[in-house]
Amino acid sequence: MSLSTPQINWHDIQSWGVEGKGWTDTEQYFDRLPAAARRQVRPAVWDLSRHTAGMSARFITDASDIHVRYSLIDKRLAMPHMPATGVSGVDLYAEDTHGIDRWVAVSQPEEQTVETILAQNIRPGERPYTLYFPLYNGVKSMEIGLPENAMLNPIGPRSEKQLVFYGTSITQGACASRPGMAFTAILGRWLNKPVINLGFSGNGQMETAITTCLTELEACIYIIDCLPNMAADLVAERTAPLVHQLRAAKPDTPILLVEDRSYTNAVFLPAHDEQNQRRRTALRHTYSRLKEGGVNALYYLEGAHILGDDGEGATDGSHPNDLGMLRCARAYHPILQEILKP
Repeated sequence: MSLSTPQINWHDIQSWGVEGKGWTDTEQYFDRLPAAARRQVRPAVWDLSRHTAGMSARFITDASDIHVRYSLIDKRLAMPHMPATGVSGVDLYAEDTHGIDRWVAVSQPEEQTVETILAQNIRPGERPYTLYFPLYNGVKSMEIGLPENAMLNPIGPRSEKQLVFYGTSITQGACASRPGMAFTAILGRWLNKPVINLGFSGNGQMETAITTCLTELEACIYIIDCLPNMAADLVAERTAPLVHQLRAAKPDTPILLVEDRSYTNAVFLPAHDEQNQRRRTALRHTYSRLKEGGVNALYYLEGAHILGDDGEGATDGSHPNDLGMLRCARAYHPILQEILKP
């Protein structure tokens, strides 16, 4: 190594911990569900729980360059409708002088083992950073690399109660171009709250085993957004038991039930519009009965306009693109602000 090339010191993120990890008793460090859940949930859900959606690491540094080195579980780095930056990339944000988290850089993985410089010649100054983990891949190890003369102040996971999302592929992050653009991550930044993302692609079905896991978390609110993976009869069958199970375990924690987004091509495809309406009707009727039955701190978010009304908010008619993710966050934000206000 030449004298002009600075030594890079590598720092294992596990040494100070990740945010968005709900349990410590996991089979592998970066799993989203506890080890005991393996015997309770369906195999498809368990496999998806290995994905690191919602996880992040926080630290303060004055480094001029920031490197990352990590190893991925799945050799599939991208999907036909979602790039490798979102599926398997890590996404770096920094706090600006106004206290706003702004995007800095994202990795562009080409192999399962990634070692790359995320950003270099960064404007001088000591500032907080957040590194968001892959949305649709699992992580075996994750390290931050800084020049040897740079300071590092690790920031451990916040101890306050978390925004807990339970949902589908949309909640997990499809099809954000990078992890920080998932609507759950956007809301975490806007509300300055830690986030637990329990979105399971194709498998958000209000299952008792997952609801049991939800009751083990210290949530400031439970956000239930499962309709895109459920037929109307299943919505009618499972919504009330889920709410009652959460309410029995957490008598005062707010619960927000969310309608499914409108398919962006439903104006041309009547079957899609009918599917939206049937599911929404089933959820709305159940919500009304629960409220009439005296269930407290139960809230409702309509879904018709979540992706906007111009048809531009989705990648494939169903999963939000980055514009759609921003619109999702904007739809959620006012009601979450109202529910969570002091």
